Amino acid sequence: MKEQLTSLIEPVVVGLGCDLWGVEYLTQGRYSVLKVYIDAKDGVDADDCARISRQISSLFDVEDPIKSKYTLEVSSPGIDRRLFTEAQYKLYKGAEIKMSLYAPYEGKRKYIGINCGIEDGDVVLRIGDDEYLFPLEDIDRANVVPTFE
Repeated sequence: MKEQLTSLIEPVVVGLGCDLWGVEYLTQGRYSVLKVYIDAKDGVDADDCARISRQISSLFDVEDPIKSKYTLEVSSPGIDRRLFTEAQYKLYKGAEIKMSLYAPYEGKRKYIGINCGIEDGDVVLRIGDDEYLFPLEDIDRANVVPTFE
């Protein structure tokens, strides 16, 4: 479903001068939330989010890709931006990231380390002197750890 939603949303976001950073569709019981993260070279503001939200809502009224009730949220990825794609891991190579896995590896699901990029579809994470390879499809969530200088 995520791929279908992304293919519907991306042309709208790009057509309005922004980049689609990522899409999350979360369900909890009877409640669902569609989160759309947008970005732009000079950043995004509340007006960008509102404009894109209206356009996505209009498109979804016609296409009806989500049959149940849901809430649409459009926002910037923020300072602790979530990483969704290989390209984003490459862009944030060298940054500290927090990562959680779908299933435990060596008894743990959560890791914090330096993102060393992508190698053959695996995220390379350096923790101390050790490097770990995590297949992208095994990662539930990864976020950049903000740094303040």
